[in-house]
Amino acid sequence: QVQLVESGGGLVQAGGSLRLSCAASGSIDSVNFRGWYRQAPGNQRDLVAAIRSGGTTDYASFAKGRFTISRDNAENTLYLQMTDLKPEDTAVYYCRMITFRNYWGQGTQVTVSS
Repeated sequence: QVQLVESGGGLVQAGGSLRLSCAASGSIDSVNFRGWYRQAPGNQRDLVAAIRSGGTTDYASFAKGRFTISRDNAENTLYLQMTDLKPEDTAVYYCRMITFRNYWGQGTQVTVSS
């Protein structure tokens, strides 16, 4: 079993930055995918950024140039550096890990004020 715990969310003004972290613990083996998703009220959960086992990254169009996904394999931690935040980035941000199973964190709220 794997546990994912996000942190780093909060309230920030437009144009500001936040760094989200997702710490993984438990029986971690054969990680194929790690990613960040977000969900605003009334909306579906959308992919923000992902990093695959080979190290390749993918970004949603709204994240390109502003967000950077990275990982620390030694600490089993996934990061999302977010810059130039906009009010439309307001959402709950979730991390996801796929091994032989699919795991989600509990989410961290990001609120961007105008």
